[in-house]
Amino acid sequence: MTPEQIRTVQSTWREIAPMSADAARLFYGKLFELDPRLRSLFRADIEQQGPRFMAAIDTAVDALAEVEAVVPSILELGRRHAHYGVQERDYQAVEAALLWTLEKGLGCSFTPDVKDAWTLAYAILDNMMKSAMAPGAQQNQRRMGP
Repeated sequence: MTPEQIRTVQSTWREIAPMSADAARLFYGKLFELDPRLRSLFRADIEQQGPRFMAAIDTAVDALAEVEAVVPSILELGRRHAHYGVQERDYQAVEAALLWTLEKGLGCSFTPDVKDAWTLAYAILDNMMKSAMAPGAQQNQRRMGP
């Protein structure tokens, strides 16, 4: 990502942060609308899951300039998602719900450049999490270290 794209993601996320509870509800509502099957993957109440989701996005957004620092956490998150039954194809619905939520929350500030920056940021995280889900990934990552 370019420094400008990183700034774009971080600045637009700061606009969403004050409405994080509403954004989380919008996100999960859209996610389950796009793929109702995903609802069964969530054991916790969505009202409890929402703050965890927003905190995870917050951490990732803060670390975009130095993403290497959070790679171990992102890989662990990918492993946990695989354990919960998340499949690679599910990440497409997550991306669509996230972009839709950002569009609703940002309104006219959700420009094509903002969408492109968020799409790229999501792709980076998505690829890391999927790599942790791959067969044998845990053994390879243990040998390589965190």
